Amino acid sequence: MLRLRLFPGRSLRPFHRQAVLQDPVLEHLKACSSEEQVFNVVGRNKAKLSVGHVNCAIGLLWQFQIERPEMLRTLNLIQNHPQFLTLRVLAENKISLMEDCALVDTLYNVLRLKVEHHDTLVQQLVTEAWNRLERLPMGTLSKFAVCLSDMFLQHSPLMGHITQIVSQRLDTIQHAKVLTPLMVSIYALVSPQLRDSIIKRADTLLDQMDPFRFNNPRRVVQFFKNSRYIHKPLLDKCNQLFLQNIDHLDTDAIGIIMGLYHTLQYSSSYFKVAVKQRLMELMDGKTDPDVFTKLFSYLGPIAGQGVREELERTALLLADELNSQQALVVLEAMEDMQCRNLQLINKMESVLYKNLETYRPLEITRITQALVLLHCQNPDILSRLKTKLLHHLQSSVYPFEVTVLIRVLSMLPSRRLDEGVVSRVNAVLPQCSLNNLNTYSIVVAKWIRNDPSYRINTPSRYVQLLQTLNRCGRERLKHFQRLDGVLEELKFMSGEWFEEMLLEKSIVTMQKMIDQISWTNVQELAIYLTRTNYLCTALLDRIASVTVENIDKIHYSDAYITLLPYAILNYDPPMVEEFFDACIQHITPYIGSFDPHLLVLMAHALAMADYFPEEMIREIFSVDFLAKLDAHLETFPESQNLYIRLRLMQLNRAVCLECPEFHVPWFHERYCQQLQKRANSSISPIQQQIHKILGEVLGGINCAKAAVVTPYYYTVDFELVLDRHLHPLPYSEPTRLQISGGGKGHWQSGSAEKERTELPPGARRIGLDFLDSRSFCRNTRHMKGEATMKKRHLEILGYHVLQIPHYEWNSMELSTDDAWKEYLKEKIFTELP
Repeated sequence: MLRLRLFPGRSLRPFHRQAVLQDPVLEHLKACSSEEQVFNVVGRNKAKLSVGHVNCAIGLLWQFQIERPEMLRTLNLIQNHPQFLTLRVLAENKISLMEDCALVDTLYNVLRLKVEHHDTLVQQLVTEAWNRLERLPMGTLSKFAVCLSDMFLQHSPLMGHITQIVSQRLDTIQHAKVLTPLMVSIYALVSPQLRDSIIKRADTLLDQMDPFRFNNPRRVVQFFKNSRYIHKPLLDKCNQLFLQNIDHLDTDAIGIIMGLYHTLQYSSSYFKVAVKQRLMELMDGKTDPDVFTKLFSYLGPIAGQGVREELERTALLLADELNSQQALVVLEAMEDMQCRNLQLINKMESVLYKNLETYRPLEITRITQALVLLHCQNPDILSRLKTKLLHHLQSSVYPFEVTVLIRVLSMLPSRRLDEGVVSRVNAVLPQCSLNNLNTYSIVVAKWIRNDPSYRINTPSRYVQLLQTLNRCGRERLKHFQRLDGVLEELKFMSGEWFEEMLLEKSIVTMQKMIDQISWTNVQELAIYLTRTNYLCTALLDRIASVTVENIDKIHYSDAYITLLPYAILNYDPPMVEEFFDACIQHITPYIGSFDPHLLVLMAHALAMADYFPEEMIREIFSVDFLAKLDAHLETFPESQNLYIRLRLMQLNRAVCLECPEFHVPWFHERYCQQLQKRANSSISPIQQQIHKILGEVLGGINCAKAAVVTPYYYTVDFELVLDRHLHPLPYSEPTRLQISGGGKGHWQSGSAEKERTELPPGARRIGLDFLDSRSFCRNTRHMKGEATMKKRHLEILGYHVLQIPHYEWNSMELSTDDAWKEYLKEKIFTELP
């Protein structure tokens, strides 16, 4: 009997286990293929839904959304569905039953489904996760940190607690997909020490990850952007990973990366070339306004003329389908492209005009600036933009926004200054950074130029504004305690007001902080001295010594920035040989890693300083490198393209003249001829004056040949030949001064193509150059590197070079014809060696 009772028990146990394992509701949820099916299952089984069912249903709703393009998502329908409210109520009631990972997953999903941050479900999920924080696995903690960032809680005590946990457990993180979201989330709370440790860990984990997971390096770059700190070796590694994944990047990913690079001022021409090719592949047949807008914005500024014209034709066809934001993106890309397609400009004006009421204040400033730079001539839209700018100006309370509004207002034509604008300027000036004060100085200068009453008398409002500007600038400089803060605010300073009022004082301030110069800020300081052309030997000596001591810590590309002021300003620090040798040795192993244009600029700077590293020179003048350089320059703006090509020519000339043993051919003959044809050969009144007096000094105008083009295409202001007895020899054809239709004088230049006259025995060929202020450092009479290099090269070409500095010719001592004659006689006949 006992056996009969036991047998059914044993035989039913497997069936009981199978019944327990089966979960019909869960199976029905997993079988759903749409949101509506999920909601149907929820509606039919409200009483049966467990915590697992609720988590699964919410997860499925978000999963269905991410499988669709963003424009096809149905978040509003989900939010308004009654069964979604049911799910939220059930989830809220079952929070305490959720497992740790499920808890954070549910928070992540409901935030993605646009549940409000103040909703009780979200608040309770966050609170429960906070209570469990110490026991969360690092992967789950990373996801929770992302949720807090989405809720704008980057600076909260909760995020501080997460940052502390990361600091304690950093070495336990084994995957980049866990660390990189944490980096982006806690960036605002990390100490410098933790930041450095995180960067080191990220560097290791990026090497270990699947190289095709490009979201990980993207988040690392996002961390650099958010924290305003760049670790160039890791940034270069991220860039290499993007290049490996270029075939998998879509327009959105490319746009995000390009935007981050722009903010960081990080340039990789290798990435630009790859992006250009990838976007051209994506361009075919793309007529969807959203996709095309992105293609136009990213590809237009780096594309060649043919591709640009095709993009402009498509933009013209799609213009009426663009929404307000898409129209703004296209307009700003046209500005970057320096678009001159009047039909497209006019079309975009009409599209923008219809949407003006939808734009925010700073968007109005972007529209105004773009239209002005595109030479918009439509008075209606310009008038409406001005009205809106004035309206926003009166209501704005943010100093930065007020500054941008007033800067853009000053770009619009106006003959009368609005008193309301003046009062807003006066109110905001004491709160402004040095850079913003500089912006106001440029604005006031424009107002003065445009105000006809200023020519009659000096309106007190301008005088008062300038006085306030000067006082605020001096006060701002006085209160700095940190060199990094000074350099940050002076980064983009330029213009007459800055040079007259603040440049000298800024150098004095920096000298007081000279002990704060370190390997982390020598590049910024070097850039500032190069840009301002200011020769401060104390600062330059300190930069050189810090660089030599810390050369291994400095990124190889920053070595170019560091040595540039020494080449430009023609200054040798006490340890000059050690300094340049350290930089060159540091650069040499990375020659193949440089962007091609940067290597050319580096070699040109070294050539100015009379350094010619053989390995660098041979790399640049190889056929493969020059082909690569051509491809890279095609992605550059025209002005930058022309600048790099000019520097390559100057480097080619320097190598041919100073290092003939390298056997580098001179291949810029045709390029220089084209430059000559395009050059403006008009002469200054001083050059006319010197030419006239030279004729009197030498006994005839035909004894001095003007604007002579030498071999290798230097131009010498005046060439003369003296025989062995220092008597001037006349040229067979005197130089003629041609007068153009505009009344301007032009030299009829001698040419390098013509055969040079052989000199009689003992005769000397003299090159006489007038040096204006551009040939000297701003604050001294010290000659800069380019003028020094030209003199060196002319001497190699056989000239005895004489130079007339502007400060001598225009001095009080030389104010009569007789004094100028005596000066030239002494210069020519006494100063010769």
